[in-house]
Amino acid sequence: MHRSYQKIDRRKSRVIHLGNIKIGGGAPITVQTMTNTITSDVNSTLSQIDRVRNVGADIVRVSIPDQESSLALKKICRKSRIPIIADVHFHYKRAIESAINGASCLRINPGNIGSKEKIKDVIKAAKDYNCAIRIGVNSGSLEKKILEKYQEPVPEALVESATDNIKILEDNNFFNFKISVKASDVFLATKAYEILANKCDYPLHLGITEAGGRRSGSVKSSIGIGKLLLMGIGDTIRVSLSDEPEEEVKVAYDILKSLSLRHRGVKIISCPSCARQQFPVVETIKKLEKSLEDITTPITISIIGCVVNGPGEATMTDVGITGGGNNTHMVYINGKKDHRIKNEDLSTYLEDIIRKETNNQTVNRL
Repeated sequence: MHRSYQKIDRRKSRVIHLGNIKIGGGAPITVQTMTNTITSDVNSTLSQIDRVRNVGADIVRVSIPDQESSLALKKICRKSRIPIIADVHFHYKRAIESAINGASCLRINPGNIGSKEKIKDVIKAAKDYNCAIRIGVNSGSLEKKILEKYQEPVPEALVESATDNIKILEDNNFFNFKISVKASDVFLATKAYEILANKCDYPLHLGITEAGGRRSGSVKSSIGIGKLLLMGIGDTIRVSLSDEPEEEVKVAYDILKSLSLRHRGVKIISCPSCARQQFPVVETIKKLEKSLEDITTPITISIIGCVVNGPGEATMTDVGITGGGNNTHMVYINGKKDHRIKNEDLSTYLEDIIRKETNNQTVNRL
């Protein structure tokens, strides 16, 4: 219900497919993460894939460091309910095995795979098994010749690596690919993406690589990815955190929701609390964020501890509450005053109302 004042004009890109997921061409920006299990441990890997899917991951990447991992993909891809990207760095046979065993996409740097013959073999496997490719340029693993030319990772170096790899695929008549030019430095990464976005029309995968822990990495990723999304750049994203993959997905959705680019689950508008608060705002928010994690239907709620800004925010949300005197608070439904409550356990009471409104919205959409 909360309206956005400006719609982002997204960059026009061509479309590729990862399984049943469309990337580019104005399709919804997809959210990715990466497993941190040993890929050959099929049960653990599938369990983690299910968990990230449950919190909203559209696509998931798995590491393929050895043949045992590439062969495990046969079971993983068959049982996974979301497309699998095989992360391959150097060994071309691992890429071929991953395509054969069901991967929807290969994350490689064609320039790092080896000879032209090896690259052609990988591309042939991708074509034969309807497998997309992501050209994954990273400031920490640039080709030797490019580092020698530029002396250090700079935006132009990342873009040159990307364009060199684009040419390799195009020369082999392969166009089903997307590109990333990641760096841990926000300015380096965003500038590289800006330059690349003007040089090609392939879908772009956004990320600030090795961003850090949950808090610092979330902030860093939000600044970098958010800046690019505001410019209309980006077709799929991953937030790279030193944390569980589920956290990466949650932060990615928070970024997209803040820009009105994806709407999934509960969006909370709340005050930081102050001496005017008429109920414990911070405690209430913490409880609600935890208890409402399972909701996938988009719904916006406002929780404001006093009547200064509360009524204004409540008129623009699906469910709202404002603090009043004598432990009496006003509840708003669909932007209108609905009823007053007094001496209630707010987190439990609001959760019940929010779930009821979520169910009503789901029914109305059917």
